[in-house]
Amino acid sequence: MLELGGCVMADNYLIVVGVDGSDGGRRALQWATREAADRGGTVQAVAAWRWDEPGGGLADGVEGDPRQLAADILEREVATIGKVPVACEVREGRAADVLVAAARDADLLVLGSHGHSRVWHTVLGSVTEECARRATCPVVVIPVPQPARRPPAPVPR
Repeated sequence: MLELGGCVMADNYLIVVGVDGSDGGRRALQWATREAADRGGTVQAVAAWRWDEPGGGLADGVEGDPRQLAADILEREVATIGKVPVACEVREGRAADVLVAAARDADLLVLGSHGHSRVWHTVLGSVTEECARRATCPVVVIPVPQPARRPPAPVPR
């Protein structure tokens, strides 16, 4: 096993998960690590960034070096995970392209249903939808619970 900061690498059942600092990415990472623990596998957490988008395509309104922002988000998210081996990777490029490429030899790709990008505000999320169409391995989409609009009216007796 190779240890890099809070990340560890091992060879076995591989689950790739997209991490972007969003609630969806966080839930996907948590699900992926539980699944890897059950299967005796490892998780490869991947953060994509772009130099031509504000905040590197990660969180809205964030300033700074986009690669470092992505690395910081990835490190922070992985630090919350228990003993499951997690490999960390920060790659430049469109999120869908990066995740599909990272999952090429994976057993499973895990994504949150929504991320921080402005384009993610559809039902499934454009990155998730594109990955589901293009990935060569099974894709698991972890939903982000939506708050109830209002509580249901009481039933008259």
